[in-house]
Amino acid sequence: MSLLPHQLELLSPARDTDIGIEAINHGADAVYIGGPAFGARASAGNDIRDIERLVKHAHRFNSRIFITLNTILRDDELEAARQMAWQVYEAGADALIIQDMGLLEIDLPPIQLHASTQTDIRTPEKARFLQDAGLSQIVLARELTVQQIAAVHKALGPVDAPGRANIEFFIHGALCVAYSGQCNISHAQTGRSANRGDCSQACRLPYQVTDAQGRIIAHDKHVLSMKDNNQSDNLRALIDAGVRSFKIEGRYKDMGYVKNITAYYRTLLDEIIEEREAQGRPLSRSSSGRTTFTFTPDPVQNFNREFTDYFVTGRKEDIGAFDTPKNPGQAIGWVTKVGPDFVELEVSDPATVLHNGDGLCYYDLHKELVGMAINVAEPVSARSVGQWRVYPKDPMEGFKDLRKGTEINRNRDMDWVRTLEKKSSDRRIGLWAHLSETPSGFSLMLTDEDGNAGCAEVQQPHQPATDATKAEASLREQLSRFGATVFAVHDIALQLSQPWFVPASVLNALRRDAVADLEANRARNFARLPRATPVEPPVPYPEDTLSFLGNVFNHKAHDFYVRHGVKVIAAAYEAHEEEGEVSLMITKHCVRFSMSLCPKQAKGVTGVQGTIKAEPLMLINGKEKLTLRFDCKPCEMHVVGKIKRQVLNQVPEAPLQFYKARPQVAH
Repeated sequence: MSLLPHQLELLSPARDTDIGIEAINHGADAVYIGGPAFGARASAGNDIRDIERLVKHAHRFNSRIFITLNTILRDDELEAARQMAWQVYEAGADALIIQDMGLLEIDLPPIQLHASTQTDIRTPEKARFLQDAGLSQIVLARELTVQQIAAVHKALGPVDAPGRANIEFFIHGALCVAYSGQCNISHAQTGRSANRGDCSQACRLPYQVTDAQGRIIAHDKHVLSMKDNNQSDNLRALIDAGVRSFKIEGRYKDMGYVKNITAYYRTLLDEIIEEREAQGRPLSRSSSGRTTFTFTPDPVQNFNREFTDYFVTGRKEDIGAFDTPKNPGQAIGWVTKVGPDFVELEVSDPATVLHNGDGLCYYDLHKELVGMAINVAEPVSARSVGQWRVYPKDPMEGFKDLRKGTEINRNRDMDWVRTLEKKSSDRRIGLWAHLSETPSGFSLMLTDEDGNAGCAEVQQPHQPATDATKAEASLREQLSRFGATVFAVHDIALQLSQPWFVPASVLNALRRDAVADLEANRARNFARLPRATPVEPPVPYPEDTLSFLGNVFNHKAHDFYVRHGVKVIAAAYEAHEEEGEVSLMITKHCVRFSMSLCPKQAKGVTGVQGTIKAEPLMLINGKEKLTLRFDCKPCEMHVVGKIKRQVLNQVPEAPLQFYKARPQVAH
């Protein structure tokens, strides 16, 4: 177990080590980051030396570093993955986030294992299986409701039982419309596998939606594009349902995003911790220290497609970013004049200030978002209030449908950007200082909030102070100076027979030596997370058949499922055994529902009931065509298609053939 039942973990993303360090500085209890290879973000890998640097910084605060090793692997990649696992373990990493069960069949280091969201955990049975197989933390599907999360929590058993897994859940960031990110559209169309970290993001494209008769239902709408996830209003409910690790999406995101969103949820979780303490239901952070910020966190300031809480509190109609997958920003005013090389605006809030380098945007008459990067922004006149003249970087003729009265949004505020480019947080571990005299000098003991201690002594003649009050104040002032460290003193206790004069240089040296000893003891007492022991004999997998959706792409993964009682195993889609039409994506999002065409919505409506049928729809983007089929009983949508001939003609990465039917038993 990585977390105690009362501990909450804020888990932040990092594209690289520098971003990871700032995530820690802004309050992250843990950071997930790609290693040198095999992460589900193909271009977000990091060198072992960088991992070491991040680990060293994180462990100072008892924060953890999780390495993403969450792609499916070919047989010829397993050895390289094994070697990488050992490398990151030796670098001090705390856990591996995995998808491929073949990794459980090879010689991994004794590092904790977490189940990636790619393992598609939707049911209590699947969650319990992964726990029993030796996974210590499991990332649930983002589509689950609070009630479904609570059911998973219950299925995992007593919270203090040995080997009990923690529940991790995404609380912010981009949403992949497919269940648990399991989507084969990219591979079918381009040969680029999302399961291997190289998604072409077909879900963000505009589509023409037609019915079975070819009638157009929607034109150039991004009907598979979701708004961004934001669970800030549901944190208390998620805690009560059993979630203990709160995960922010964004391993491709920049430093400003990670700083801001980490700080935002750090603030919210700290408020809940204080609230529950007052209620007698104590919770705590899983790492050390308190964090202060030079700015007020605001998730709206970062790239977003507007926000949704998805399905956590039940199905809603308005979860899609159908008009644009871009960042629409916030409305700030409207156009009052269009000049030959400038635009004049009136802002709705007179306090709004525009800056050189701001990003503005607006919707044209076809509801397409048009961006406008600002070169120069200036007040219309010295006396004007709320009236601005902006000079775009691009020629005016390129701004389609821009005219007087057009509403203008701002999606990049350079003042905000510059704020987050500077040092924007301070994280400190609380400690208590105790100064006492010795026969030949003085001793300083520092005890931190985790119970670690650091001591130092100095030989110094006892010299009576001429001014007792002044001497004590000087002692306290010198001993409280922890500015260059990661510590902040809560209290200073003086155990002296009388007020002594101690030179500032002596006290500074004493404090430095005690801090060095404390840091050394903190490092010595840092405990690595234990690897969970799988249940023996191996527990059966919840099903005895695995389709290509099981993502079995190597023989070790095949052996794992056989060992756990699976009888029929199909190879992953990347093996190119599925040449016909199949469900390339299964999603809880329903296009029919979002367009008010669901038969359940029509039930009981006079004149409508019986006229709407769950017939397939088509998605068309250029030459690409996909079929939408609707499984209304579980309320799911299947995006159906077939692999392209040119993809099939590519040399298969790893030809595999497992049993597609139950083997015959000889009698």
